Amino acid sequence: MNKTELVSCIQARLGEDATKKCAETALAAVLGAITDAVKAGEKVQIIGFGSFEMKTRAARTGLNPQTRKEIKIPASQTLAFKPSSTFKTELPTKKTCKKGGCKKKK
Repeated sequence: MNKTELVSCIQARLGEDATKKCAETALAAVLGAITDAVKAGEKVQIIGFGSFEMKTRAARTGLNPQTRKEIKIPASQTLAFKPSSTFKTELPTKKTCKKGGCKKKK
């Protein structure tokens, strides 16, 4: 689903009186509020959906795969999304093994 399809879905859920412009404005307002809060260092928690927050990665040492020399990787920040348990239960899960059927091949 892309942004245009999402706007159409929001418009349909808002009802017959809602315009496409109204749905675009609503989506922009929600995304803007989430973005601004996360930029300010706040954790945004939406009950039933999940939470957004900035996580800090510590500086570490890595290996250059071509030369096998150690390199220093600086500390950085990244955006993290953690889905809520309610959201997880609504998603289909892919099970690759039946109960007791997963065994290592020799």
